Amino acid sequence: MTQLETAMALLMKTFDTYAAGEGSKDSLTNNEVKTLLEKELPGMLKAAKNPGEVDKLLKGLDFNGDSTVDFNEFVVLVAALTCACHNRMCKK
Repeated sequence: MTQLETAMALLMKTFDTYAAGEGSKDSLTNNEVKTLLEKELPGMLKAAKNPGEVDKLLKGLDFNGDSTVDFNEFVVLVAALTCACHNRMCKK
């Protein structure tokens, strides 16, 4: 597989791994999202100035208002974080 294909496969596998914990396998509960962030993006949580920021992020991800994060919403999160990291690196 190419690097991009590998990255896409890893996104899908990561989502599926955490979505399998509780509730529907097609979406992440708030607890599953928090676990995913703690294990897969620990630097982001450390950078948060307060725990309320993480909760605000989770609410902002739930575009359809169903109190879960589906794969499309998850991909938006990853893309937004990737853009933010890229912008930071370009400014250095």
